[in-house]
Amino acid sequence: MFVGRFAPSPTGVLHLGNLRTALASWLSVRKAGGRWIIRMEDVDGPRCSRDLGEMQLRDLAALGLESDAPVIWQSARGDAYRQALAELHRADRLYPCLCTRRDLQLLASAPHAEDGLRPYPGRCRGRAWEGFDRALRLRLPDGAVAWEDRLFGPQVEDPGALTGDPLLFRRDGCFAYHLAVVVDDGAQGVTEVVRGADLRSVTATQIRLQGALGLPHPAYVHLGMVAAPDGGRLGKRAGALGLEALAARSVSPAEALGWLGWSLGCLDRPGPCAAPDLIGAFDWTRVPKEEVRVPAAWA
Repeated sequence: MFVGRFAPSPTGVLHLGNLRTALASWLSVRKAGGRWIIRMEDVDGPRCSRDLGEMQLRDLAALGLESDAPVIWQSARGDAYRQALAELHRADRLYPCLCTRRDLQLLASAPHAEDGLRPYPGRCRGRAWEGFDRALRLRLPDGAVAWEDRLFGPQVEDPGALTGDPLLFRRDGCFAYHLAVVVDDGAQGVTEVVRGADLRSVTATQIRLQGALGLPHPAYVHLGMVAAPDGGRLGKRAGALGLEALAARSVSPAEALGWLGWSLGCLDRPGPCAAPDLIGAFDWTRVPKEEVRVPAAWA
């Protein structure tokens, strides 16, 4: 069965870029007659909020985007992640990492990339196993990974050069993004992942992890980003442009949805609509690869 998912982190409001990703995934699934699911990636407990997650679900529902299955919260999935780590340990694919952020001079603002942009240089690769009470990394094999992006076409990338050995378990006891997303995509039978182009660089790494766990990898689509009218980045916190902020500017959910549908190539011009109205016109070949900017009147 065709299964798509939208998996936000409940750390702030869903801005128009997040909502565009959700809509594109929902439309792709509905066009294929498949199943669409929502998963809350709240594995990073200190930064995540149940209240924010519930607010995100309400915003999605306001656009007509509701999960076809009960919403899974990653914070309740610890046993599955521990089992995956144990499997990787038995295969001799894990090693402990004692590096600090300062050691690696990582940038704390990078999304989903171990809080940094530089690939991990393998500093701790030779360390002996010390148990599951240490930060743990996956030992990546050498070589490039070939995969297909439904918007950008064939990709050949070396995950070692892009991310280095990925962190799977953090020293504070939290399971890392790469592990949780791969395990849950496999458990939920996800066949298509739609996400922003800012996450394209982690795809080869996640495909390697899927292989290490014996999981199939889904098809991937990476959407061009949605930017503010001046080209600045939209964020979940400062400057977030979500449904509540749009309502304060007298923009209804139906109008926001119409703009999102237009930005995905489903409408000739923006205008109020309902999500089912867009299904027939949705086609990945019509979705632009380029960045889109929100209307100046909305910012």
